[in-house]
Amino acid sequence: MGSLALKIEQKWTYTDYCGWDDDQRWELIDGVAYAMTPSPTVFHQNIARKLISRLDRHFTGRSCTPFIAPVDVVLDETNVVQPDLFVVCDRNSITKANISGAPDLIIEILSPSSMVRDRREKMSLYERFGVREYLIVHPMDEIVERYLLVSGRYGAPEIFDWTETLSLSIFPDLSFDLWEIFGKELPVEEPVKRGPGVV
Repeated sequence: MGSLALKIEQKWTYTDYCGWDDDQRWELIDGVAYAMTPSPTVFHQNIARKLISRLDRHFTGRSCTPFIAPVDVVLDETNVVQPDLFVVCDRNSITKANISGAPDLIIEILSPSSMVRDRREKMSLYERFGVREYLIVHPMDEIVERYLLVSGRYGAPEIFDWTETLSLSIFPDLSFDLWEIFGKELPVEEPVKRGPGVV
């Protein structure tokens, strides 16, 4: 697979995917293979590290389990993704090899090479397979988009600025102080708290 282009317009399956023996990370979306290159930036990884730390603290001793990439999430035979971070509450979907089925929460951290795919193909995929809450982190703009699954569809996103605290909808007792996630100084004024049902 090492000589293939970044997007391979051929129908592949998870069986094919498991046979690729190079070190390149790939995702399958409706059978199309996408290379996950280049490697994430230091800023990207710092954000991911802070998020997984918060998720780990929150879910210790609870029934849901947080994960950080690279872990294969097998939605079906032609859809295999490696979200930056995600939370799984159905223990039956956690196998030794992968996650079988849709996580409850997915967080993707945008990079120039993944921006369009995360906001188009993967958003549509997550909606179709029933991911209940989807967060898209914009490192350069220092904002987070939140999509909630309602009646099987994602509506318009809620936008959170780095000065705000984001409380999750499906886990109301879990929140992120976004200035800490983005490595910013706390504003002088009290941050606005927003959560489910707050406009």
